Amino acid sequence: MSGELKLTKNQAMLKAALESGDADIVGVFGPSGTGKSFVVLLHGIEYLEKGRYRRIVLVRPLVKLSEAKVLSSVDMGKLYYDLVSRYLYDILEEHVGGEKLERLLGEGKIAVVDPNFLAGRTFEHSLVFLDDAQYAHPSVLPELLLRMGEGSKLVIAGDPILQVFPGEEKNTAAIARELLLGEENSIIVDMGVNDLVRPGSRKGFKLALEMRLRRRVMNEEEKRVYMVASSHAPDADIITVVWLRDLKEKYGLDTPPDALIIVKEDTLSRLIGKRGERINKVEKETGLALRGIELTMDLSSLVKSIHPVGWMRKHIVSAEIVGTNLVVYVNPEEYGAFVGKGGAHIRFLDEAMRRMLGIGVRGRHAKEKKR
Repeated sequence: MSGELKLTKNQAMLKAALESGDADIVGVFGPSGTGKSFVVLLHGIEYLEKGRYRRIVLVRPLVKLSEAKVLSSVDMGKLYYDLVSRYLYDILEEHVGGEKLERLLGEGKIAVVDPNFLAGRTFEHSLVFLDDAQYAHPSVLPELLLRMGEGSKLVIAGDPILQVFPGEEKNTAAIARELLLGEENSIIVDMGVNDLVRPGSRKGFKLALEMRLRRRVMNEEEKRVYMVASSHAPDADIITVVWLRDLKEKYGLDTPPDALIIVKEDTLSRLIGKRGERINKVEKETGLALRGIELTMDLSSLVKSIHPVGWMRKHIVSAEIVGTNLVVYVNPEEYGAFVGKGGAHIRFLDEAMRRMLGIGVRGRHAKEKKR
């Protein structure tokens, strides 16, 4: 891999994991656009040229997103392999060159494999790369492990959170990450928002986050708040409403809002009104304590908006997606107040975020992030 490439901290960690002789399996998980495939494939080609591997085996499901349907080479024939090969060119052509990619594919040094047809295969002295694991069937994971031969390394990449089929609680990328945790001779690297280096990737992540919120099914209480808020603030772009009163009562909390109204960025003032008159009318009509917040790339704002201790917002340093959890970094001296007596605060946050986005909440000392 070229030394001139500027990698983020996590991308550099992935590169080091791929180069490690102690890791037979590398898992890299995070949102689309964080450079997972780029770093893995560029490493693979570098090690092909050095003779460390004899070939790269690319195992990649293809998906018809409009129908949430996984396609196979039986459905598509030669087009399946053409599309996966085109994906290689899209990622690598600028850095590797089209002629080299064409030669490697032609010589079979880069092999495209349909994940539906792994039975009977053995991959020796190969970098085996399961990409977009979130769309693969879970049975592919043990099957791939069975197919690993001498001198090979397995890399699994995917998005465990945002790219989930409707009605699916946990995708295969999330399952793969759980399986690899603590597994001998394996390394996990988690990519986050800071690894979204391209402007398009950042916009895509934000839209995927918004789409996930818009797709969640609201209960009757949430629908009622949504309708009343829409009637008093018709120009506010309300994404969703998250009901919290039952969680407040469950953990004996008074200060969080009964419901959180999430709106599109730069539209909060339309929900609140010039002097708060709009949100006050909504609260009066519903009889609830409400809070509005804009959806931004800063996911710590969601935690700050509902944490039972109001001044905690000053001590929450940041929040990052790690696997299937939102890890919140807090100033160590106030960590006890963040967690709450008997863990009441962190458990409230965890249940609220699972209801909101389907992800858990974990707390860490801010100094841990620095280390």
